[in-house]
Amino acid sequence: MQRGFQPAQSEHITARVITEVLTGLLGVALLTCAFAADHRWLDRHFLPLYFVPRHSYVVALWLGRAAACGMTLALVLRPRLGRLVSRVPARTLLADAAPLLLAIALAVGASELVLRHTFRHSGNEVLADEEPQRRLDAKLGWVFVPARTGRDTVEGRTIEYAFDSSGYRVWQSAEPVDPELSTVVFTGESIMVGQGLSWEETVPAQVETILGIQSANLAVHGFSTDQAYIRLSAELPRFRRPVAVVSLFSPGLFNRNMDEDRPHLGPDLVWLPAKPRWRLALIASIAVPYRSAEEIDRGVAMTLAVLRSTIDLAHARGAMPLIVVPQFLPEDPTDRAVRRLVLDDASLPYLWVGLDPGWRLPHDLHPNARAAHVIAVAIAHRLRDANVHASGK
Repeated sequence: MQRGFQPAQSEHITARVITEVLTGLLGVALLTCAFAADHRWLDRHFLPLYFVPRHSYVVALWLGRAAACGMTLALVLRPRLGRLVSRVPARTLLADAAPLLLAIALAVGASELVLRHTFRHSGNEVLADEEPQRRLDAKLGWVFVPARTGRDTVEGRTIEYAFDSSGYRVWQSAEPVDPELSTVVFTGESIMVGQGLSWEETVPAQVETILGIQSANLAVHGFSTDQAYIRLSAELPRFRRPVAVVSLFSPGLFNRNMDEDRPHLGPDLVWLPAKPRWRLALIASIAVPYRSAEEIDRGVAMTLAVLRSTIDLAHARGAMPLIVVPQFLPEDPTDRAVRRLVLDDASLPYLWVGLDPGWRLPHDLHPNARAAHVIAVAIAHRLRDANVHASGK
């Protein structure tokens, strides 16, 4: 009789040993992670994010460390888990687990298909009907739909987003930018576009009013530094008399420069197509924006090359280059570290503009009209000091 029960006993013992070993390894791994993931590790691998306060990640870090320490109790519970598993036949475990695993696999597959259909190009895309509307572009990833006016309600106000035939934001689409006039050319992303602001409240429009020089707003929502440069290098030759090129750099947006799920530039400024990426993995990276040291180094090298080339491009056309760095106060130490790493260490000239933390759009975090005014005044003063005027420098 005992011989008939030996396979079952051996099966239970094997299941118990495997469970105890795996549980023990999990506990050791979690405890190791809890000790390794300190503030220095966080600052080294989690770059500042413009729309997520730094303290949120600090809190998440401590909660994660506490959870990891708590889960190491699995080391204590390991024998009990092993005994529990050993009482359940392996065939029963497999029979119970198979439907669950199948359901998880089907859910993951369906979610990925839906996300691929909704966001076809990059994590910085938006829904097709969101204003201002964009369309896919083979070279840049996406651009604004040209010759169109869209409207959106922001904090009870109706905001018009008008674009001329070149896709530049303008006062009204029927009055396009004139490339024959002296022009201050602006590049960047939604901050420079003027998210949630009327045309006259945007930074380019206010600079135009202060200096009396036409502005051309080439910025596009969601753009990284290299996307802005690709667009600038293609559009700047159209302008007969560019007097200044104003580009935006924000430490809180530097993380975008390392995204490769869109057309992008390598450190040597060679254009590269988008790399395919699972959309679920993209969501995970947004929730946990970890970057390896190698990724950050590549991102810094590419960003430096782009900013230097932007300066050279402006000089080649007889225009004054200006890198503007808007910063809501107080400046976070990680924001300061990125600014120094990308700009100061390379001795790149830039205009730093400190902003009151209350000068944001409610529930949006973009600069409001008052912040845009402060940025515009700072830019106008710097251009005036450099003797930039309608006939050129």
